Amino acid sequence: MCANSDSQASALLHVVLYHPEIPPNTGNIIRLCANTGAELHLIEPLGFELDDRRLRRAGLDYHEWVRVRRYPGLEEFLAEIRPPRLYAFSTRGQRSYADVGYSRGDALLFGPETRGLPADLLGTFPEEHRLVLPMRPGVRSLNLSNTVAIAVYEAWRQMGFG
Repeated sequence: MCANSDSQASALLHVVLYHPEIPPNTGNIIRLCANTGAELHLIEPLGFELDDRRLRRAGLDYHEWVRVRRYPGLEEFLAEIRPPRLYAFSTRGQRSYADVGYSRGDALLFGPETRGLPADLLGTFPEEHRLVLPMRPGVRSLNLSNTVAIAVYEAWRQMGFG
């Protein structure tokens, strides 16, 4: 598939899960993407098989409403999709997700549930592209599917829910 595919041009947002580990989280995110028009991209390795029953149960019958693609690495995703902007979400982010003006085609990158995005990968992003969801001090983090939902709905809200 070429980088400027019809799918890329029409995608509201690109949700990118880097090394996802927990099938029900990915299933919930499939359901979220189906309901918002976002595309889901999975960066290998995955901590489960895509036919995992827990993934299917969480995603219910939404697989037909969302395009899910797998890539051997983040570089392959970037080469194929070429999003106008890529934002990395992390508890180590510097900028609030709510302070960003999102645009159609932006990509939102989320790390694995147990450890987040690796520091060396996060370090390749400009500070203004390292985003965080505000939380009370001393709390570890939000669930991955909750974090993705908050970010996607804020971006979609900014675009008028179109």
